[in-house]
Amino acid sequence: MAEAVGMLKVIVVQGKRLVIRDFKSSDPYVIVKLGNQTAKTKVINSCLNPVWNEELSFSLMDPVGVLNLEVFDKDRFKADDKMGHAHLSLQPLVSAARLRQILGVSSGETTLRKVIPDPDNCLVRESSVSCVNGEVVQDVWLRLCGVESGEIQLKIKLMDPPPPPAATAAP
Repeated sequence: MAEAVGMLKVIVVQGKRLVIRDFKSSDPYVIVKLGNQTAKTKVINSCLNPVWNEELSFSLMDPVGVLNLEVFDKDRFKADDKMGHAHLSLQPLVSAARLRQILGVSSGETTLRKVIPDPDNCLVRESSVSCVNGEVVQDVWLRLCGVESGEIQLKIKLMDPPPPPAATAAP
């Protein structure tokens, strides 16, 4: 049975070098999915380097899934064009949140772990999971797949991380 891990806040910060899907530009927006939950940013008209700075919220359940995102070009009279997709495993964020609780870190800024690009994510470069004044935060740049170019920056925060699992005594 699924167990609540916490509230996941995904801030879609910006896009860089997105592909052209209209005559000279694109009208991009991002759809973020976690399990059966979906959220969408606003459309930024005529922009290949959009800045959204939009916060989307999801309930994070155990087992922890993968955060998926798709970028589309909004079209008025036909189906929206795909501008790429990316994914990110949330397991490193959740394990870092558990580590934060075990260590009792609550103030200042502490790096809890590093995440390197691998097949479980679309990271452009190494990313850090940090505790910033009690919040577990990961700042990532994701490379869009299925297109010639494009990157999306996300800032991910895990709110209300779970208590560490209780140790069970052997009989």
